[in-house]
Amino acid sequence: MDFFKGSDDYVLSPELRDNVNVSIVLGRPLLVKGEPGTGKTLLAHSIAKGIGKKLIIWNVKSTTKAKEGLYVYDTVQRLNDARFGDRDVSDIKQYIKLGKLGEAFAAEEQVVLLIDEIDKAEIEFPNDLLNEIDEMSFYIPETGVTVKAKHRPICIITSNSEKELPDPFLRRCVFHYIEFPGQELMTDIVNVHFPDLDKKLLKECLKKFYWIREFDMLRKKPSTSELIDWIQALLAGGISPKKVESELPFLGALIKKKEDMDVIAGSDKSHYAYSSSARSRGVY
Repeated sequence: MDFFKGSDDYVLSPELRDNVNVSIVLGRPLLVKGEPGTGKTLLAHSIAKGIGKKLIIWNVKSTTKAKEGLYVYDTVQRLNDARFGDRDVSDIKQYIKLGKLGEAFAAEEQVVLLIDEIDKAEIEFPNDLLNEIDEMSFYIPETGVTVKAKHRPICIITSNSEKELPDPFLRRCVFHYIEFPGQELMTDIVNVHFPDLDKKLLKECLKKFYWIREFDMLRKKPSTSELIDWIQALLAGGISPKKVESELPFLGALIKKKEDMDVIAGSDKSHYAYSSSARSRGVY
């Protein structure tokens, strides 16, 4: 059995690493929650890379139905072939296309399956997958074929807590909440992306970043991914640590709502503010 030790492009806590391996040993999905931008989706990429497995991604939308992850029966194509084509439309198998879960079951080798943002779908969606997750198989009535998993996939499920997930579904999962990184762990994360970053610039960036996150009234606090974007913008703009200390250049890489911009700009807690020249250029 392959155990996950991490990958060189993803920094994770020992607790998260252990829960990944518990889910692999138990053969149960790992349900990962946490603030947007804390690396929930990237975890699956890291697991696939770290243990050398293929990654299959099922991006869930508000309109996604559980059956779509199993298979799709292309009745429109069959109708068109019956009317205009010369194919044998009695062979229904050629009109059956496996969904992402079906692909994971049919794979010749074990894969990592990411079910991303499961809480975007309707509340019935997780319950509709319970039987397939338990039995690792599903039946296609149009062809009379049962698709059974050749290898139990390593399943990572992410949620942004937009909806409560049903208890029967939760009972079948290993759970992990990714806490927002402290400064020490965040330093390690940034160093993965910018190994040669000036230490003074990193220090000032982290100071400003965590200062902004202290504002309880912010509607959307900046995330890890936005910090990475901000640092990249600062480097591209040739911004010095001293300038970051006294101003907030390219703040639009961190803050995404006008109300939050106003909160930071009008704060009496610090002399940090936008420079008038930056405002005149439309740079935030």
